[in-house]
Amino acid sequence: MQSNSFNELYKLYSDGEIERQEFEGAIHSAIADKKHSYNTNNLTDDELNDFISWLYPRIRSAVDSYKNTGSSFDAYIASMIKLSAKEYHVRSASKNITEYAVWNARVPEMYTHQEEPHYIIEKIEETAEPEKSTDKNDLSVDFKNPRQLLILILKCYCYVSEDFLDRAAPRVGVPREKLQEMTDKLRIIRARRDQELRDMRERVYCQFYRCMVYEKKLTFLSENNIARLRMKEKLEKARTRLELMRKRLAGIRPTATNSQIAEVIGISKGAVDASYYNLRARWKNMADNALLN
Repeated sequence: MQSNSFNELYKLYSDGEIERQEFEGAIHSAIADKKHSYNTNNLTDDELNDFISWLYPRIRSAVDSYKNTGSSFDAYIASMIKLSAKEYHVRSASKNITEYAVWNARVPEMYTHQEEPHYIIEKIEETAEPEKSTDKNDLSVDFKNPRQLLILILKCYCYVSEDFLDRAAPRVGVPREKLQEMTDKLRIIRARRDQELRDMRERVYCQFYRCMVYEKKLTFLSENNIARLRMKEKLEKARTRLELMRKRLAGIRPTATNSQIAEVIGISKGAVDASYYNLRARWKNMADNALLN
């Protein structure tokens, strides 16, 4: 049913000549037919169509809420459309600001992404011109103590890939299946801690984007405005919370503890402590003697 007057439609519905569903559909069609006659914050045609689709569920509530107290149904619907258009505009602007903030954070990362740099230890090996190994699974670092390499691998188990295990197993003198079993056991032991770390990272990411959204919203608010002062206060609180969350995240170690490594290998914790201490001392010595220092 088509009609140019909401009053006529309401009278037909009140008299029982049309059903509720037909009445609501007719209102929606009438709004769509004269969508450009309403003050809808200069929305484009595509945005107007989206707005009308978004508006449809509100028509039912509007019909239930209408009371004939002197204002016509036509004026009532027009007022509802105007207020809804303002809300839709605010929601759309907030969504656009959020999307802008996310992409503003992601684009620099995409442009600056590059391959992992070569580490100092590799540079030292190159300057020493070591003999080339005929074993394609050979690692670039010469560990005289295979157990130290095993401890180092298990220490960083969360960064170990399947391909790396294939290449590392011959160097540590442990069968590939056994090495995989050790890393899997560590993941089971540290499953709860790893989940806490992932959850904390997600919360930090969310808080970071929340700060960016607040900063962007702040640029749209005029000076000496109550809304701006409130948004500025929210931004300051969000930044403070972000710093506290970052400190907490930095305090969560993603690596396995020496006790856990000792349990997996089947040796004493003291042996793991000594091996790890020697590894750190060796690394510090090579870093101090690096050509870049």
